[in-house]
Amino acid sequence: QVQLVESGGGSVQPGGSLRLSCAASGFIFSNYVMSWFRQGPRKERELVAAISTTGSSASYADSVKGRFAISRDNAKNTVYLQMNSLKPEDTAVYFCYVNRGRAYWGQGTQVTISS
Repeated sequence: QVQLVESGGGSVQPGGSLRLSCAASGFIFSNYVMSWFRQGPRKERELVAAISTTGSSASYADSVKGRFAISRDNAKNTVYLQMNSLKPEDTAVYFCYVNRGRAYWGQGTQVTISS
């Protein structure tokens, strides 16, 4: 069965960095676009970034452009989200996502930005 397992969340000060990882299994990883979403306190879940099957192209929410970078390693079935210059408004639970005819989500990893 499809499994998405996120890791790398934590608590950092504003301006800091974190790298999230999502290990995927149960499907042919290299065949699917992978995405990161987040859901902040009292907010709706929003798309943060998405990456093509080969990793050659990516798209970002305006709020994270220039600060976040999505990447993938198809040999390791893993997608990453490098987050730099973090702001308090980046505080959220971050989810890995794949659509294989239906949506699959990871369990999420908490990111807290606070001084």
